[in-house]
Amino acid sequence: MTSFRAACVQLRSGRNPEHNLDEAERLIRDARRDGADYIQTPEQTATMEMNRKAMMDVISAQDDDEGVKRMQALAEELDIWLHIGSMSFLVRTCDEVKAVNRSLLITPTGRIAAQYDKIHMFDVDLESGESYRESASFVPGLKAVSSILPWGTLGMTICYDLRFPYLYRALCRQKGATILAIPAAFTKRTGQAHWDVLMRARAIENGAFVIAAAQGGKHENGRETYGHSIIVDPWGTVLAVAGEEPCFIAADIDMTRVEGCRKAIPSLQHDRAFEI
Repeated sequence: MTSFRAACVQLRSGRNPEHNLDEAERLIRDARRDGADYIQTPEQTATMEMNRKAMMDVISAQDDDEGVKRMQALAEELDIWLHIGSMSFLVRTCDEVKAVNRSLLITPTGRIAAQYDKIHMFDVDLESGESYRESASFVPGLKAVSSILPWGTLGMTICYDLRFPYLYRALCRQKGATILAIPAAFTKRTGQAHWDVLMRARAIENGAFVIAAAQGGKHENGRETYGHSIIVDPWGTVLAVAGEEPCFIAADIDMTRVEGCRKAIPSLQHDRAFEI
């Protein structure tokens, strides 16, 4: 199979997981009616909460999470590959209970085919006064993850990972990725400056499709995210892009473009070791 229809569901998640999943389901169903075979939701689909204690009060271990079961049943009902950009789950570390920021890829039979824990933690202080400390709440992942779809190999990443190009190089060179997933909740300020150019760069430098569902707008917790969910082809051409409001976008994906673009610019073959 060399072609499929991909969709990004853009959300403005609040603090109530059930309400957020209701909105996600509505847009997932709309995207499926539009013909999407693979549907991706953004980072923190189920809850957007910056307060650590409040977040820990509403999340559970993955095996006990009713939202996961609901999304598995939805994928099976709609006969789709459903990629939940991320959800938060409780995990126990050596000395305390923390959470993981985990992406889930669900098959059309409702099985979880792959899961990826966000590797790079967004610990930054912006000039605007915004401050983020993901590492205070989340345990970082340690492993790059890919999964085979009917149309190609999917490299799974989340949001801030976008700024670390070696991760995408490894996914494409070592794991054979031809599609790069980058579900996100980018801040509005950094998104306005860097979102489009970094998404196109990751596609161009690896000769791969980029699919990135995003959070957008002013959230219940006061955070403001950029939106602009985007689908980019291996040449860097934007196939579909959203604005700021909750919605879905979709594009037809022709996987033969990967081979053509990689033949035109075979940079994956030209990587060389060097000394510093």
